[in-house]
Amino acid sequence: MSNDVTSTTATAIRNANTRRKAIIKIPATRMTRSIVQIPLEEGFLKSVAEHKENGKNFLDIRLKYFGKTKEPYIATIGCISKPGLRIYCDHRKIPEILGGMGIAILSTSHGLITDREARRKKIGGEILRRIW
Repeated sequence: MSNDVTSTTATAIRNANTRRKAIIKIPATRMTRSIVQIPLEEGFLKSVAEHKENGKNFLDIRLKYFGKTKEPYIATIGCISKPGLRIYCDHRKIPEILGGMGIAILSTSHGLITDREARRKKIGGEILRRIW
């Protein structure tokens, strides 16, 4: 089991997109709820629901596809900061993902937020993930 919850969540979503699965189930923690909430608000995911199974909480994530060939909305989800190499930057140096078409998820003193929101609030932090 990995100690890096963000990479475990990203890998589960990436693998489900590859297999064209409609729903995936991941353990629910405060961090996974925050990580999944951002792509949901940005329109990359269809829905997120929480349920209890055998005394443990799980998140049911419904992935979003388009077209008859079921092309996933999330083309790429990758990590920038890793447990062995943390990447921090201030609001002026936050990278734009695909010229603003994608998003970066940052861990800041205000919680997990997108790159656009961090630039608007003028706060920096650790860049966790990029999604497009």
